Amino acid sequence: MTALTLFNSLTRKLEHFEPVHPHEARVYSCGPTVYNYPHIGNMRAYVFADLLGRTLSWKGYQLTHVINITDVGHLTDDADQGEDKMEKMAAERAQSIWDIAKHYTEAYWADVKALNIRQPAQWSIATDYIDDMLEFAKSIADKHCYQLDSGLYFDVSTVEDYGRLARAVTDEGEGRIEAVAGKRNAADFAIWRATPPGEKRQMEWDSPWGKGAPGWHLECSVMSGKLLGFPFDIHTGGIDHREIHHPNEIAQNQAFCGCGGLSSAANSGARIWMHNNFLVERSGKMSKSSGEFLRLQLLIDKGYSPLAYRMMCCQAHYRSELEFSWDGLGAALTRLKRMLIAVERLKDRAEGPVREPKGGWTLDEAHHHVGGALLPLVAQFDAAMSDDLNSPQALTVLEEALALKKIDPVHKLELVAAMDAVLGLGLLTTTRADLRVRPKGIAITEAEIEEALTARKEARAAKDFARSDALRDELTAKGVEVMDGDPLGWEWKL
Repeated sequence: MTALTLFNSLTRKLEHFEPVHPHEARVYSCGPTVYNYPHIGNMRAYVFADLLGRTLSWKGYQLTHVINITDVGHLTDDADQGEDKMEKMAAERAQSIWDIAKHYTEAYWADVKALNIRQPAQWSIATDYIDDMLEFAKSIADKHCYQLDSGLYFDVSTVEDYGRLARAVTDEGEGRIEAVAGKRNAADFAIWRATPPGEKRQMEWDSPWGKGAPGWHLECSVMSGKLLGFPFDIHTGGIDHREIHHPNEIAQNQAFCGCGGLSSAANSGARIWMHNNFLVERSGKMSKSSGEFLRLQLLIDKGYSPLAYRMMCCQAHYRSELEFSWDGLGAALTRLKRMLIAVERLKDRAEGPVREPKGGWTLDEAHHHVGGALLPLVAQFDAAMSDDLNSPQALTVLEEALALKKIDPVHKLELVAAMDAVLGLGLLTTTRADLRVRPKGIAITEAEIEEALTARKEARAAKDFARSDALRDELTAKGVEVMDGDPLGWEWKL
């Protein structure tokens, strides 16, 4: 078995994964702030975290994965100035902040399901842990914090190696942090934000530092430590968290644990910190302030299955920038369809269904079930995913497996099922028909399309090509593209 190697953002090098607790893997992922719909760039982080979790399961580790829901405390500029994102949206919508949180949490969960992202062991909701946050803050306040009118601030000079994760060694390296009167250091940050005099927030609690709300950074330190224990194995998030949010989490973890410097990665609270790179979109529609920003529902409205976006993410290494385009999404959809065509052919030839092992597909189960001729491909696939989650290479190995000739179809389907347990593309449970998503505004029904295609096939069989062409033109006019060259019978898309 190839050893699992992961890139640690804290040390900036590849490291062999060695769990804190034997045979276990404990992972914490920074979740969304539920003040708006997530855009597809946000969702790339959860596809990446899902690939990581699936790979850890594949390697035989007992996985405990926690993803938080931030429903309080995240400011509009991620620093120490500006409004709370949740309070701001509630005011704009004239709604309860609790209703805002519920609506957008459910929308995020719907996207998680649509992208075939596995459920974590626990969703941790920030407002469920306020008492724990207060106790955490009290435990570090005397040695590491000071109070200003605007709240309780963490003094970053009280811990060793502050900013090592971001490689920020000067004030200029913390350019997104705005000045707050009275701060000792430019990088100091609020762990408790006091409600300004004369104001009342929808979400506020009593504290030794006045009525107010926790800072965004405090929330993740408290929930990760309480649910996974310090140190845990892996902390994930988008690369934007590497500059401020995660360095501040690390500083709080060091203070809470009484740890030394970051030459020992475990002193950071997690042994490995992993970050996915940005999704790049050139038109500017990745920003939620742009109006019709790129959320998963927009892709669906334009006729693309969410699984096509998952394929698009898997085609790029998580540490590489991924450029989004509609052509690129279409190409990912086509690649997924080709895989499903191959799987459908195998199903037609197989005698009996493929049964998933009781504990799910793991490397050991794949070795046990898959025939000898296919074992080299198991090894190649394992080597790809063990190489810092090299999903692009793993996809190539999967396609090589599908292209093999003269292999027992059941064994081949078992191999595909094992690989797909890691990639999460739903190859054995999805059909090409499932990938047909009706674009918004299209009126024709699937029954009408199939009726027209049947009539067209009859016309072609009778060599009435004028009738056949007329029917095709009618379908085209209604937004239906017919692919006559499809090897499994005519495919179509809206």
